[in-house]
Amino acid sequence: MKHLVIFDLDGTLLNTIADLGAATNHALAISGYPQHSIASYPMFVGNGVTRLIERALPEDVRTPENITAMREKFREYYDEHLTDATEPYPGIRALLDELVKMDVKVAVASNKYQSAVERLIGHFFPDIPWSAVEGQKEGVPVKPDPSIVFEILGKVPTRKPKVLYVGDSGVDMETARRACVDSCGVTWGFRPLKELRDNHADNIVNDPSEIITIVKRPGLELDS
Repeated sequence: MKHLVIFDLDGTLLNTIADLGAATNHALAISGYPQHSIASYPMFVGNGVTRLIERALPEDVRTPENITAMREKFREYYDEHLTDATEPYPGIRALLDELVKMDVKVAVASNKYQSAVERLIGHFFPDIPWSAVEGQKEGVPVKPDPSIVFEILGKVPTRKPKVLYVGDSGVDMETARRACVDSCGVTWGFRPLKELRDNHADNIVNDPSEIITIVKRPGLELDS
């Protein structure tokens, strides 16, 4: 049985795409650049705000100075509107409640900047006893670098065979692989099923309730 479940945030716990797209389009519009349809944004996100801005900008203006300026405009808007259209995916609340009842520890590992992660988790899941809520911090590499997982394991010491990492993208599956923990890809998020398979997800689920079955599954070693 797993003792710790680490969740990606965007596309896994919360459907944030409309608010992310709106904030990026706002930054693009006031900077004089063309906007994108919200349907375009699932393929822009996943590697942090800097990469989101870079992908949204026209290729010929992707300078470090433009990206920095756009990121500031994005954050000004997003910080005011991050819960406008965002909501938990169906079944997520019940999943978290069940894990807590099972005494399984839960944590968040996101490429979104730390203050936004804390606000979203505090807004949507204020009564869940999170063991760690980790977002992108200055000087710490973003996923798929596994540093964020190691940071969580430093706060919640857990043997790696007892850890499950849950996410919706190839970035998440690669993060789990590099951290040497089991991965679970979810199909309700931003990326296609093929991306999860191509990145060697250990498990793939179509509904949050299926994660409970994976958590309860006996491992090759004796549970302690």
